[in-house]
Amino acid sequence: MISEIAKEWLYNVSMGKKSGKVLRNKILGGEYLAFLSMKYEVDPDKLFYALTSTGENQKSECGKLSIECRGKTQNKAVFLILKDSRVVAQFPVSMEFLSNQGNPIKDFMKTNLIRRHLDEKNKGLHSLPIKDLRIGMRHVNLKAKVLEIPRPKLVFTRYGNCASVANALIADETGTIKLCLWNEQVNFISVGDTIQIENASASKFKGERQLRIGKKGTLSKIVDVHGVK
Repeated sequence: MISEIAKEWLYNVSMGKKSGKVLRNKILGGEYLAFLSMKYEVDPDKLFYALTSTGENQKSECGKLSIECRGKTQNKAVFLILKDSRVVAQFPVSMEFLSNQGNPIKDFMKTNLIRRHLDEKNKGLHSLPIKDLRIGMRHVNLKAKVLEIPRPKLVFTRYGNCASVANALIADETGTIKLCLWNEQVNFISVGDTIQIENASASKFKGERQLRIGKKGTLSKIVDVHGVK
């Protein structure tokens, strides 16, 4: 089922095409990429770098997304974006947009479309204060600020794989707790970020309370839509 955000984007694109204005390329190049960055929790800088560095008929990984360049002309490049081999989108991006010296995707993180997506995402979430977390709790949602991220350690899992793990320290107004980060999660967030955690579980490790996100949980950064970091 297509979301209201995607419906609005498709409507804007169609109207831009009908009117013959630059609106269509502007939305394709910026607002929709900002929407994908937010929806799939991909850093906009990494997304823009993946787009600009992927050559024709080449593929690059960008967080949860895989990006393929299906072809280039003098004026545009066509990208196929996938998640776990499932097609997310395929659309052209103008070469003018890709040659921007900064990252134009960030400019579109302030639009009403992105604000409404954030509102939809956070609607109905009941965030627990850290002081109320108890060992054994599941389906924990909370918002917190990242205080510390130690150097990750390499460990061997029970499946025989080597993984990178770090126990970050996060806090809200009521207290602090350790958050267990695995592999790409370690580099996804930084000290000073405000994060949203969903569907996590509270456990105990070496005598301390700890949050674990697990396969069904999510970790995302809360972007200040009034002034993107």
